[in-house]
Amino acid sequence: MEKKIINTPGAPAPIGPYNQAVQVGSLLFVSGQVAINPATNNIDAKNIREETIQVMKNLTAILHEAQMDFNNVVKTTIFLSDMADFPTVNEIYAGYFTGDYPARETVAVRGLPKNVNVEISIIASR
Repeated sequence: MEKKIINTPGAPAPIGPYNQAVQVGSLLFVSGQVAINPATNNIDAKNIREETIQVMKNLTAILHEAQMDFNNVVKTTIFLSDMADFPTVNEIYAGYFTGDYPARETVAVRGLPKNVNVEISIIASR
């Protein structure tokens, strides 16, 4: 099966040896996104709410580049530096889905790239 690399200027460029997303057949595997603003290449967010909104904007841009949206998402993984942020992240995250939610896990981690507080990866399907 052929894989297709998905990259868009609407999301931050990878900060390592990976792509924003890879599509294989009907499946789209989106790398973990953090709150880097693609327009400035900086983390402009000042709190967990702003970080989560930027992460979701980055995911939206990648999905759109692959001609998909959050209705196509079947699996998500949320990484948090502090589980106390879970209610805020969960509230914002939920607003991007309608109807059936994807499968998901949320895990606390010791550290995330660029010292952010939240990172989210997704798998989508046509």
